Amino acid sequence: MKQRRLSLALAGAASAAFLVGTSVAAPPPPAPVQNGPTYVYRVPAPLGQKSSDLLARGFDVLEQRDGDDLFVLGSQQVHTQLAEAGFTGTVESVMAPPASGLKIQGSGVRETYYGGYRTIKAHYAHLDQVAARYPRLATVVDYGDSWRKTQGAGGYDLKAVCITRRAPGDCRQTPDVRKPRLFVSAQIHAREITTGDMAWRWIDHLTQGYGKDAEVTSLLDTTEVWVVPIANPDGVQIVQSGGDSPKLQRKNANYTNGPRVCPTTQDPNAQIGIDVNRNFTVEWGDNGTSSDPCSQVYRGPKADSEVETRAMEKLFRSLFRDTRGPGVNDPADPRTRGMVITMHSALNVVLLPWGYTTTPSPNDGPLRAMAKDMAQLAGGWEYGQPGELLYTAGGSIDDWIYGELGVPHYTWEIGNWEGDCAGFLPAYSCQDGHWAKVKPMLTYSARKAANPYGG
Repeated sequence: MKQRRLSLALAGAASAAFLVGTSVAAPPPPAPVQNGPTYVYRVPAPLGQKSSDLLARGFDVLEQRDGDDLFVLGSQQVHTQLAEAGFTGTVESVMAPPASGLKIQGSGVRETYYGGYRTIKAHYAHLDQVAARYPRLATVVDYGDSWRKTQGAGGYDLKAVCITRRAPGDCRQTPDVRKPRLFVSAQIHAREITTGDMAWRWIDHLTQGYGKDAEVTSLLDTTEVWVVPIANPDGVQIVQSGGDSPKLQRKNANYTNGPRVCPTTQDPNAQIGIDVNRNFTVEWGDNGTSSDPCSQVYRGPKADSEVETRAMEKLFRSLFRDTRGPGVNDPADPRTRGMVITMHSALNVVLLPWGYTTTPSPNDGPLRAMAKDMAQLAGGWEYGQPGELLYTAGGSIDDWIYGELGVPHYTWEIGNWEGDCAGFLPAYSCQDGHWAKVKPMLTYSARKAANPYGG
């Protein structure tokens, strides 16, 4: 297979990647010569057991694949750890050291970092602003507290907004409502900052377009749209604390199950916290997770250990009926209503259940057909189960939504995987291009919420 050279611009303009080669050799090559705090390693790990083994070791495996190769983010020491674990890791890129200085600019709804990305304070001020400006459309809902807030250590409320042309009974937290619901969440993985911006733009598109845009008006007359712009606010606070050099925090801030401080001497790029998207009950502890508290895919001490996970599950149960039986092969009722989208970055793919196995779900036909439509609207993305395109992983929100409730769930990996706008932290100017793809996908998903399985 001819390998493609990736430009994994994980730190965008503020921390440009320096490409040093992509060839694979055996035995494992020596440690990188180019100095740098953070490296991206290309690791041969074909779909199946090899990729599962790589994730089980706790490496920070990026949600990107090139043929048989996956990509691992880590320090210089990770090169040795890969070799010790039986993997060949060659340097794909070296991230430049963080820029000096901290730049969070503006205040309130205009508070930004890293060239335009909104802080948590700005996101929450934005929710309050749209609710005040459009009281007949927008309702802000506090659905829980972040881990730090429960500990009296700062932290944040967990907030959602319900957007619809309000009528009696709308936006109530009960599944017995007149209108179907589309639910969209962002930044459950904190460092994937593109997704928060997509949520912001979607909220504005709906509230500002009602009464002016016929499509938006028709949509909000018939559908409730729920948006969680920041699903992991403690993690996002760590990301934005880097200012013009955002920190690559993936997880939440709960350090109580391991060292109070990560990094460790074994991996200076390791971090505290629990991967909220590996903490859900369905197939918790399966492939693609780790028991190492400093691992990027640390699943937590038990399923549903995290307040962020439990709060989101409670919110989902209050919004959607359970239409699927208890058996793994029980299909959802064809009359199921609703749709859930979780936005991630960065690969330009649409992922559908199941995520923990390559076995198709009992509703695979209609789920795959909708995924194909979404991918085409985005301009030709790939689509399929995670195990078909990336790797399998248990304990994710994907399988919980579909497995527990029968509601269609899709993960969108938004963003280029090569070029100037690639990676977790693209320049803010890249978001216009991402939005041009995401907007029609969101509109389609909202329309499908009334009858996604065609029953």
